[in-house]
Amino acid sequence: MRKLIPTLIVSAISLGSIASANALTTTVNAAGVFNTSVAGATTFDFTGETIASNAGYNSSGGDFNVVNGSVSGQYAAPAMPNQEDGGDFLTVPDASNSGSATFGFGTTANYFGMFWASIDDYNTIEFFLGGVSVGSISGLDLKSTDAAILVEGNQTDVDDNRYVEFFFGNDLIDGIKLTSTSNAFETDNHAFATVPEPGTLALLGLGIAGLGAARRRQKS
Repeated sequence: MRKLIPTLIVSAISLGSIASANALTTTVNAAGVFNTSVAGATTFDFTGETIASNAGYNSSGGDFNVVNGSVSGQYAAPAMPNQEDGGDFLTVPDASNSGSATFGFGTTANYFGMFWASIDDYNTIEFFLGGVSVGSISGLDLKSTDAAILVEGNQTDVDDNRYVEFFFGNDLIDGIKLTSTSNAFETDNHAFATVPEPGTLALLGLGIAGLGAARRRQKS
């Protein structure tokens, strides 16, 4: 019976590794969600931030700006509260037809979230660790996660303005790159954090429960 206890632990850990093989999981939240639900996450709402302040990030580069309101042919305010009347948000590129911008966390994380506004198929977010790309998601990719997403760059429809979250499991990231090949990639309420991997925790919990059962049988 004593041999069963380490076996259960190894099984739980092994299954956890298998569950994290497909590291990047994308979640598109329902309409009306504007912020991360991850407790303790580092967040950016861009209020009062500037290019000089790296938009609040540890580092930044490329073609971006922190703006408010809408400018025809350049950018549109996200469909969320307090935007049209002065809420600040991030736009990439600044005033060009196409461009990209990078943002560094100054630490590592396995979770990133943002309100993705006016979702277009030419908007792409790419994730990095130590300067190496570890994955990317385009606006069109979101449709495979939530078929209701329009991917039409609609400035007001809730199905083209959603809070999107990216979970990397046991993998890490330390920065993002936002790219738009047309006008524009508008985002707000960024967040990053290190969070436990749900699948691993569940499997470890299963292993611990098995330990308890084994011990009860052993006593009886």
